[in-house]
Amino acid sequence: MSLERVLKTLEGFGLSRVESEVYVYLAKSGPTKAKDLSNQLGIKKQQLHVALSSLRKRGIVAKKSEHASLFSALAFEELLNLLLKLDSEKVETIKETKQELINSWRNVTKQNNS
Repeated sequence: MSLERVLKTLEGFGLSRVESEVYVYLAKSGPTKAKDLSNQLGIKKQQLHVALSSLRKRGIVAKKSEHASLFSALAFEELLNLLLKLDSEKVETIKETKQELINSWRNVTKQNNS
């Protein structure tokens, strides 16, 4: 699988391009300081911190040490399992509320046609 395909796949699961690049770098390189990530990826510190924060909230990246600010990533297979689980949950939610959503949509379109 090419790097571009991996990045596109991660983006398809809702990660931004920067988040995808940060994840891939960490997964390949192991624990890395934020400063080094910024330098290696050519990403501004503010943009990097937004991406790291988002990835941490999703459980994709962890901060190893408060003092050294080392960040590490889930193994790729674990990440795919996590993303598939989250997508499956979204699908189930839509299935469970499908009829309600269709009824709401019909009401919206009726209001626009009136």
